[in-house]
Formats: sequence, structure tokens, C-alpha cells
Amino acid sequence: MAESMGNLRRTHGCGEVTEPGMQVTVGGFVQYMRNKNKVIFIVLRDRSGEVQLVFNDETDRAIFEKAASVKNEYVLMVKGTAVQRQDINPNMKTGMIEIVAEDLRILSKAEPLPFVISDETNVNEELRLQYRYLDLRRTPLQQNLIMRHKIAKCAREYYYANDFIEIETPMMMKSTPEGARDYLIPSRVHNGKFYALPQSPQIYKQLLMVAGMERYIQIARCFRDEDLRADRQPEFTQIDLEMSYVDVEDILDMTEGFIAKLLSDVLGQGIELPLPRLSYAEAMNRYGSDKPDTRFGMEICDISELVKDCGFGVFSGAVQSGGSVRCIVAKDAAKVLTRKEIDKLTEMVRGIGAKGLAFIRWADEAPTCAFSKFFSEEEMQNILSTIGCEKGDVALFIADKNSVTLPVLGALRLHVAKKLDIIPEDKLNFLWITQFPFFEWDEDSQTWLAMHHPFTMPEDDCLPYLESDPARVTAKAYDLVLNGVELCSGSMRITDFELQQKMFRALGLTDEEIEAKFGFLVEAYHYGAPPHGGLGIGLDRLAMVLCKAESLRDVVAFPKVKDASEIMSACPSVVEKENLDVLGIAVIEKEEKSE
Repeated sequence: MAESMGNLRRTHGCGEVTEPGMQVTVGGFVQYMRNKNKVIFIVLRDRSGEVQLVFNDETDRAIFEKAASVKNEYVLMVKGTAVQRQDINPNMKTGMIEIVAEDLRILSKAEPLPFVISDETNVNEELRLQYRYLDLRRTPLQQNLIMRHKIAKCAREYYYANDFIEIETPMMMKSTPEGARDYLIPSRVHNGKFYALPQSPQIYKQLLMVAGMERYIQIARCFRDEDLRADRQPEFTQIDLEMSYVDVEDILDMTEGFIAKLLSDVLGQGIELPLPRLSYAEAMNRYGSDKPDTRFGMEICDISELVKDCGFGVFSGAVQSGGSVRCIVAKDAAKVLTRKEIDKLTEMVRGIGAKGLAFIRWADEAPTCAFSKFFSEEEMQNILSTIGCEKGDVALFIADKNSVTLPVLGALRLHVAKKLDIIPEDKLNFLWITQFPFFEWDEDSQTWLAMHHPFTMPEDDCLPYLESDPARVTAKAYDLVLNGVELCSGSMRITDFELQQKMFRALGLTDEEIEAKFGFLVEAYHYGAPPHGGLGIGLDRLAMVLCKAESLRDVVAFPKVKDASEIMSACPSVVEKENLDVLGIAVIEKEEKSE
């Protein structure tokens, strides 16, 4: 039978017992136990750390025998005196002391576990997710969740101090898709109608500005029914904010102040402000990505002018059809990027849209290059000089339209850098990306879509081109990137109802669609709206980078897996038919696809 705490109450965390002579009562899980007949050692673990307990020949006999029955992961409460350890353990925070036990309560017993609780583990992730409550006992995951807590705490302190008001917006709202699919909630009262879980508080926080709240913040839960990746979950948290009577510079300055406080409070690090900035166009041209990892070089080089009239049709044809020929140079990579490895890279880029991969590999005295026969020696030297390719280097070329060349080289750049292990893990490189295109062309629907969302304010000098030349329109939008991860996205908002209507029409929405989806927002702008803008900082992604975690699953208490299910509780699950009948819902079984 488990015991009660009785009159014992915890006085210290296990990791807080650091001085000899302390009278303490600690509680926690048994990490391990060693019984040496006359002496029993138990290492007890709680959220604060570990401490060694000692039961010896001076211990009450009944307590000693009770200690001998203890097994891993039993929950104990122990009263005793801290003394100097004879065998100092430098790997423990409390390794200088141990607690000589005077009283012991076994609060809960544990059956044999499906895996050992240890900081380092090679246990299958699916098994760990099935028993997530056990996996969360591991110190690294507990520290990750504590980091999340510290980030949220820091955000509230900073924004409260800057006159922001925390306001909760609805979790059940009108379905107004913002790019991803909504999670829908059927209404029992309004049969056949549905609420949606918010993809973001976007519309409501804009209405709060119309309402005169001026500065809003919320640690907001958001939901998107989209395919999962390492940096995505179907439900996520963002530090969401909106400000009135501001422009882009005010919002960026306010955000940089938060980043500076966060790094100081949480990591004890300083940071140089203002943070660097790149326009979207420059980021794409230099890195092939609108969220570039700038911890390493290997920037993209454009050689289109050098090869536009060459005899190599792959290169000249790409340029003459309006595309480009660009490359990256991997320094000192010839030994790692063998011909066999380059063949693998070729398959990789073909898998993401490129037709092929040309290369120069300079492993010996002369570079190896399949297309060199189309160039004179002087022309090849000019190419090598222009791209900075030297002995020991490998240059990788893509020739295609820019919508292929740039993102493919961006992905290749990151892949090669990881293979070469040249990305410094201890650097935190923040970067603002600004001046995003307002529209992006969607090949499937053959229409222009809003790159951010339709409430984004175009830059002033682009307003004349909204309908005549959408490709020229840039937005008052900005993203904050950290080590190649998009941390936040934001913009100034449209507050003029006529301009908002024009923007909706440019996106192909009819008046009926505008009224049905956004009528209440457009109507609000008829009654006066201050200039405002804001952003949402991904709390999960920020924690992931600061914790140096490989996946969002490592910083979320109970995460979903790639099919949006939770292994531990086996959700989503079937609902009884009578419950669906109340909602007026019938489930149509999908036919199994034949092999």
C-alpha cells in the first residue's frame, strides 16, 4: 500500500540541496537504487535536479527495510540532514553532498517501465510518445517546457511594461480561411452550421484596434488543418500583438526590444540592435529562401550574363527564355562531395523541381567539368573567378526559370551545408525580411493570391498597380527569421474600406463573397479605424530554436505526429452515432483504394 505524506512537507527541491548541515524534506522519483547490504544509496529526482539519499546502520531498522524495497520510479518523500559526500560526483549539481535519511514515505509505487528514464535515449520515438507522461520525466524535455514558460513569462512582462493589454479573442469563430484548411466545429443549436477554430486571431485583433484598445497582446492558441513537418503542428501557440498609430518601424523596434530582453533574461546573452534586414528580393537572390540561414555563407552567384550566348544549350536556353543560371560554391568540399555524392544531389534537386544539376569539382590539379568543352579556357577561368571557385571546391549549377532556380539552390545550399557540417550551432542569427510581394501567382487556380493575407497594406508607391500589374505590388509586410526558421510574420493593415474592397477584388473575390466572408470587418472600417499593424511570434518555433531541438515535438507537452494524431490518447477517435445524430452529422465511410 502507498503511504500518505502524513506530517511531512517538502522544504526543498532535490537540486536545491547544496549545503552541508541543511535539514531538508525532499520528494521525487527514484532514478536508481544501490543496495550494498549495510548501506543503501538512492538517487532521487525532481524537476530541479537530483540528490543522493543514504540509509545506513544508524537508520531506523523499519525505514532501512522500507528503503530496501524501493524500485526505480517509485515516488518518495524523505526527511534528513545534508552532509558532505565522500565520493564527490562532479556531474551532479548536488554532487558535493548527500542526505542522510531519517524518515521515508513511499507515496506511490511503479510497475516496470516500458523504457528507462534517462537524459540520453535511443528509445523509439513512437513508444516514447505512447507513454508521453513518462518521456516528459526526462530532464531535457522538462527543461524544454521550462524554456517555453520562460519565453511566455518574458513576453508578458515586456509587453505589459510597454502598455499592452492582454485580451482573449474567441476560440470559436466564423470560418474565413487564411490559406490553410480550418478545423470545423458543428453547432448543435444551429443545425447544419459550423464554427471554426482560429488559424490566428487576425480579424479580431484588427477589430480591437477599431475598438480603440490601441495595444493588444495574447498568448494565442491557433489551429490549422495542414500537413505536418518538423516545424509545424496542427495546434500551436503564438505571441500575438497589434498596435495602433504606428508604422512598420515602430513595430520592428518594439519586437527587437522583446528579443533583446528575451535573450538577456533567458540565455544571459546580449544582442546588437537594430537587427539586420534584407528585402524579399535580395534574400531570394542571395540565399534562394525568404527564411535564409545566415550562420554560414555559400551565397548564390548569378552567371547568366557570362553564359547567355554560350554554346551550352542548357545554360543559354535558360537565360534566353527569361530564366537564369546560378550556382553555389561549397568551399573545401571536393573530398566529401565525390562524384557519387553529386549524383545523389542531382536526384535530390530533380525531386524538388529542377531538370538536373551541373557541377565543377576541383579535386585535382585541374577542375572536372562536363560542360567545359562548350567554353574556351579563358571563359572557364572567367566563370571560376566570378564565382570564387578554387582548388578543393565544388560548384553546383541550376539553369531554369527563376521560380525553380532560386528555391532549388536555396534547398541545395542548406542540404550541402548540413552534409559538410559547417553550420555553427551556437550562433543565433536574427534577420528581418521586408518588402514582400503582395501577390503570388498560383499555377493550379491560375489566379493571384495574397502572399500574407488580404488585410495587408501595400506599399504606398505600389497602389496604382493593384489591378494593372499585380506582380509589381510589394507589401508593408515583414518576417523575422532565426537560423533559417521563420519566427514571426506581420504587416501593416488596410484600414480604408474602399482600398480593402479593391484588394479583395484584385484577389478575384466577388462582392457576394466579400460580404459573406469579411462583411463585418469591412463594415467596421466605415466607422473610423486608426492606422495599425502587428505580428505573431511563433512560441513553439522560438522555443525549438533556443532549446536546439530537432522538432516542435520536443518543445510541446503532448504533440501530434505527422498524420495529426496523438498516439498516447489515440485521438482523433470515433464518436458514437447518437452524438452525431444530435448534431445532424452523418459519417460517410471512404472506400479503400485498391493497390
